[in-house]
Parts: sequence; structure tokens; C-alpha cells
Amino acid sequence: MKLSLLLIALIPFAVSAQDCVIKKETDQFTREPKLSTGFVQLKLSALSIEANKKEFDFFFVIDGANKCFDDNSTLLILFEGNKQRNNLRNTGSMNCEGLFHFTVKSGPETPVAVKRLTTQKVTQFTFVGSNKKEIIISLTPAQQEQLMSAVSCIAAEAKKLYQ
Repeated sequence: MKLSLLLIALIPFAVSAQDCVIKKETDQFTREPKLSTGFVQLKLSALSIEANKKEFDFFFVIDGANKCFDDNSTLLILFEGNKQRNNLRNTGSMNCEGLFHFTVKSGPETPVAVKRLTTQKVTQFTFVGSNKKEIIISLTPAQQEQLMSAVSCIAAEAKKLYQ
């Protein structure tokens, strides 16, 4: 009886693990394995997360015209329920197509910035472009869960690159 209760309690974890779809490929230049979540649709934007042994690369594509970013552009990530925030700089190239990258150095242990995205819900992304104009993307509860799931999946798979 106790065993059957334990198995029933573990069903939600088994079901959620099946939602984890990570694309695995080999980098054409370094010949190292590379992981990708594909694009996760958010309000007015999409996010793709790639990971390799060196870094996690978060790539945002923001809808609309004249979304210009350069080396001085920043991203402020606000988390639900507290005053914690991450302030990150654009590591991508200068563009006016709404493309924003930020990278987090990787290692055998999951970096703190990535761990925070797996454990705390993000309520809002605030991008400050090269024209100093703010672009605010607020996430719905469903998108918050989807983001946490995608980051958790790629973080778990990235650890396997070191085994």
C-alpha cells in the first residue's frame, strides 16, 4: 500500500520530465556538443537558450520595428515575490532587428544566475536599447512556468556535458 502511494505521488514528476525537449547537436566550428531549447514564445518576443561546456547563451528576439541594441544595452530581470533582480548587458552584436543576447559562463556546477531562473519565477524583462528607450515584457503565469521549465531542462542536460 505504501509503495503504491509513493508511485502515485511520483507521477507528476514523471509527467513533467517528459515535457523536456532539448535539441542536441555538434557545433560546426568546435565539434563540441551543443544543446538548445528551441524558441520559447513569450509576450511580444521569443527566447532560445543554448548551452555548451563554456556558457549558456540566452537569445531574445523582440517583435516590432526599431528595437535597436548595442554593447551598452541592458536587460533587467525582475523576479516574483521579492526585490531580487538581475541586471545583464547585451553580449550580441549591434542590431536594429530586436536581437538581444546575454551569456552566463558555465562549468560543472550550474551557475547561480541560471539556478535562480530555475527556482524563481520571472515576472518581467525590461530591455533598455541603444536609444535608452525601455521595452517591457511582462510574463503570464503560464509563460513563467514555461520559462522555468525550459531553463531547468537545459541546466540539467548541460551538467551531463561534463560527465
